[in-house]
Amino acid sequence: MEPILNIVLPVFAIVAAGYACGAGKVLGEESSAALNGFVYWVALPAMLFRAMATVEVAQLWQPDFLIGFLTPLLAIWLAAIVAARFLFRRTLAEAAIHGMNGVYGNSGYMGIPLAVAAFGEAAAVPAVVATVINTAVVVGIAVGLIEAGSKTGNGGFQVLVNILRRMARNPMLIAPLLGLAWAFTGLDLPVPLDSFTGILGSAAGPCALFAIGLFMVGKPRSEGRMEVGVMTAVKLIGQPAGTALAFFWLLPVDPLWAKVAVLMAALPTGAGSFVLAQAYGIYVLRTSSAILLGTVLSVVTISIYFIVFPPIVGG
Repeated sequence: MEPILNIVLPVFAIVAAGYACGAGKVLGEESSAALNGFVYWVALPAMLFRAMATVEVAQLWQPDFLIGFLTPLLAIWLAAIVAARFLFRRTLAEAAIHGMNGVYGNSGYMGIPLAVAAFGEAAAVPAVVATVINTAVVVGIAVGLIEAGSKTGNGGFQVLVNILRRMARNPMLIAPLLGLAWAFTGLDLPVPLDSFTGILGSAAGPCALFAIGLFMVGKPRSEGRMEVGVMTAVKLIGQPAGTALAFFWLLPVDPLWAKVAVLMAALPTGAGSFVLAQAYGIYVLRTSSAILLGTVLSVVTISIYFIVFPPIVGG
């Protein structure tokens, strides 16, 4: 229980600090947009680039793990998009964010530390692979769907051109691709570049979480409760259940990798969803509410996870 509290509660406390500064008029609502702009254009791209550039490419090629982790993720995302479109009457772009909130976990700031604390250093490799999937695949698909849902132009070809042009300028998509390209060279990052991206990247999570707190000040609490509840239930219950089914019944892998995969699937929604939502100006309030609610409830759901999969003593 102690590792959960030590990792989850600081995340919630950063959001609460942002809310307190907003409610106390220390910072205004425009500060949330400014912080989010810094995260979107500077800090998060630096973190994504460094995370991808420093990964060992050979570690990423784990076909059974990739299939087992991605299949329930994509199936749940598709189901969430359909629900958002036809049950909640959302646009494709809004539905994409709705679905992303159900599968995009707080892997970097909660998942990897929890995995290592519970199962030892050996858990770092599958946790990193899951984080790469979270970073490259989920963000990439989300950007594509949002751009498709925000399409402009008259003809189908022009729509495609517009989507590709805007995706090519999206830092949350380009940064990890550039990092992956660097990883394929097999070269270490130059020390100045490694330090630069490391320092900037470390600011991404705290700034995004703080911005969520600022954004929540004065916003209605009752708006979109059903949608927030669905997103939270999908993220904390649906995705880990689907991942457990994939790894323990359909596609068995190394038990440690399977346990880490389920843990990464059980994480609450990551702040990257809020960064993307605010950058596009869509589904922002519901996304921030889902992150906040999921973070609080994850103290209970992740505790249940560790009852089912007890940590390794001394891990």
